[in-house]
Amino acid sequence: MRKGILSLTAAAAALALGLTACGGDSGQTTTSTTSESATAAAKAGKIGVILPDSKSSARWETADRKYLEEAFKAAGVEYDIQNAQNDKTAFQTIADQMITNGATVLMIVNLDSGSGKAVIDKAKSQGVAVIDYDRLTLGGGAAYYVSFDNTKVGTLQGEGLSKCLTDKKADKPIVAYLNGSPTDNNATLFKAGYDGVLKPKFDSGDYVKGPEESVPDWDNTKAGTLFEQMLTEQPKIAGVLAANDGLGNAAITILKKNGLNGKVPVTGQDATVQGLQNILAGDQCMTVYKAVKKEADAGAKLAVALAKGEKPTASSSVKDPESGQDVPAELMEPQAIYADNVKDVVADGYVTKEELCTGDFAEKCTEAGIQ
Repeated sequence: MRKGILSLTAAAAALALGLTACGGDSGQTTTSTTSESATAAAKAGKIGVILPDSKSSARWETADRKYLEEAFKAAGVEYDIQNAQNDKTAFQTIADQMITNGATVLMIVNLDSGSGKAVIDKAKSQGVAVIDYDRLTLGGGAAYYVSFDNTKVGTLQGEGLSKCLTDKKADKPIVAYLNGSPTDNNATLFKAGYDGVLKPKFDSGDYVKGPEESVPDWDNTKAGTLFEQMLTEQPKIAGVLAANDGLGNAAITILKKNGLNGKVPVTGQDATVQGLQNILAGDQCMTVYKAVKKEADAGAKLAVALAKGEKPTASSSVKDPESGQDVPAELMEPQAIYADNVKDVVADGYVTKEELCTGDFAEKCTEAGIQ
């Protein structure tokens, strides 16, 4: 069984060299050993983190990486953060390399449950603990799961679209769905949430169910193509339930081409700069803010404890629908964001005023009370 305990010699060498974070190509790989305490380094194992991509959402590189680095540095542990860039083969190769290089804990955001489970199985066979970060690996048997209440995220999206349609006094609106990737369990949970709000309205005849597509790999380009086909099929679409800001922006781009932006409410998620700007412009009705720092801090806390040989307890659990097992979990609360509370995301430090309030958005930021 792999112990992964750094030798005192290695720790002393790290202390002498004063190693700090260093980026790989395009900032996709980060490794670090803090030099504050040779004793702390000697006691803790190494933590490996595999992020999924940098295209489906900006958050992975702009938020998760940053907050995880900060947490690991503060804890004085050795870590390695890499991005699989939506490549399942690369994902498994990275995991193998991390284990070979002494990782005693892996934190993964799976690309799908099949490849994620293969990584978990390999890690467990080597005595390496695995944390499912943000996405649950179905049937994977990870030691812990850290995410948001993803059904609640979908519920907020459904409620948001309903609110925006009501504000526009829409009469029997045709609602289209742009669901997330069919291989992502989170997308399933989001849909369960917004179906819980919207299906009763379809059943009652208050709303009309329009075309629906699941977007492979959360690919925004594919989402644009799919939505253009949907709008051609049903030109009277009056609302779009888009599962995240990237998919929402893809729909908005097509709506702009047809002079319908601002007239057809579109949802989102992740509170990206682009999504928030679309809200300020009136082209997107809402997004869901997930305080990634809280998620990253919770995941890092578990990872550090595991790396130190501890057995941390989680505040809750979720049932793996495939294995039926209860997985110890930490779940954060999401928040609905509309034009009148975009400022909350800025105040929380998730995006900066400088990033958000560029060019034509400066005046809109002032109107929205963004300081």
